[in-house]
Amino acid sequence: MSKLKITAKELRTIGYPESPVIPVAMNAMEKHYKHNTKEEVMGILKAVLASPIEYKNDAVLGMIAEKLLPKEDVGEPEISLNNTGVHFNTFGAEHIEQGAFHQMYSAVKLPIAVAGALMPDAHHGYGLPIGGVLATDNAVIPYGVGVDIGCRMCLSIFDIDAKELTNREQYFAREINEATLFGSGAMFKQADDHEVMENEAFFSTPLLKGLHGRAWKQLGTSGSGNHFVEFGAVTITEKDEILGVEPGNYIGLLSHSGSRSLGARIAEHYTKIAISKRRLPQDAKNLAWLNMNEEAGMEYWIAMNLAGDYASACHHIIHAKIAKQLGRKPMKVVENHHNFAWKEMLDGKEVIVHRKGATPAGKNVLGIIPGSMTADGFIVKGKGEVASINSASHGAGRKMSRTQALANITHNALKDELAKFGVKLLGGGLDEAPFAYKDINEVMQSQTALVDVVGKFTPKIVKMDGTQPKQWKKGKPE
Repeated sequence: MSKLKITAKELRTIGYPESPVIPVAMNAMEKHYKHNTKEEVMGILKAVLASPIEYKNDAVLGMIAEKLLPKEDVGEPEISLNNTGVHFNTFGAEHIEQGAFHQMYSAVKLPIAVAGALMPDAHHGYGLPIGGVLATDNAVIPYGVGVDIGCRMCLSIFDIDAKELTNREQYFAREINEATLFGSGAMFKQADDHEVMENEAFFSTPLLKGLHGRAWKQLGTSGSGNHFVEFGAVTITEKDEILGVEPGNYIGLLSHSGSRSLGARIAEHYTKIAISKRRLPQDAKNLAWLNMNEEAGMEYWIAMNLAGDYASACHHIIHAKIAKQLGRKPMKVVENHHNFAWKEMLDGKEVIVHRKGATPAGKNVLGIIPGSMTADGFIVKGKGEVASINSASHGAGRKMSRTQALANITHNALKDELAKFGVKLLGGGLDEAPFAYKDINEVMQSQTALVDVVGKFTPKIVKMDGTQPKQWKKGKPE
């Protein structure tokens, strides 16, 4: 096998900034990944660039990630956290790991914090925990929103008997495979057209102008990790006025993905600015904020909303492609997003509500809360519970990290679980196996005060990114 060789030009082509990261990346990959193919190595480097935080603790890739992550400006005075934070309510505390609580305790001690809540699917993240909700006074926290800005669920309900998913499984599997691309660096050679690409916000700052071309090529793609497109059976047992679908069994098309590279670059750019402006204690540094009346805060707000619109457009393109192939218009489309910040009223005052992996659940607001690749998901209607800041969980939540899942779950166990529930999996990996997730029914039981269930979605054909994690490429035993 020829010796692995990477050039600085190749790294710049895929978006790597100039020194000091390029020499570090070249050296690390040529030394530690010399037995991998060039294609594999470039794929890994793209993944690190897209989300360096995920690789921060990796023995080798962490050296690259460190150079890509925002650096705090030690010249600024450190901002002290309040001794006692504002109150936050917790739902399903018995399902939540201590790391998430620790992060939430830090968040509610911020000088800008107004109120908080922790959802039953919560687990440790960066900045706010996943499943954390934080209301702030005239300030937005880029890592309180998250890297995958505007990540969302979208469900199309078709008036087709769900038995067709079994009778014509190959047909429906083909339609999913042809409708989108998966993978952190996935791009179409021929981009789709959508009005979001003409949004004037794309031309409002040098950052967004520079991201326009790549965003267009990724329009309609689905990413990696826990993102999916799947067909399943939708069951409506009684009619709900807000949902407006008659009782029955239907085919549902459910997708989960976000704003791709666009959102990640926005998050990293403005987090770097926030950290330079507000130096916080080490445990809380990723909670650095931007004021809404300063230029960077206003820029971020525009960029965040653009990323949200872009994520929505990606879903609509996928659903429109499949609806066209089915020859049917959906009876109903339900869509909701998380990893976002909203201007809302709380106790008579306008606040900025961050929902990091939490579903909006205002009065009569519809949403989808998925389980796993084999567990049921739920169509819900919000109750407008102030104690949760009008929020609910965004899924079942992880009970195993990806590393733990890869180390403890076997391919045979996953295969048996899929067979048990009659699910056809296209792609996917052990890090997304059902065993890595909490019991969705227990999570839903913990938030009966927050949402009403108005329908159920049972997965049948699931498409996810099929790229194997590098540990398994290197032959790690099951």
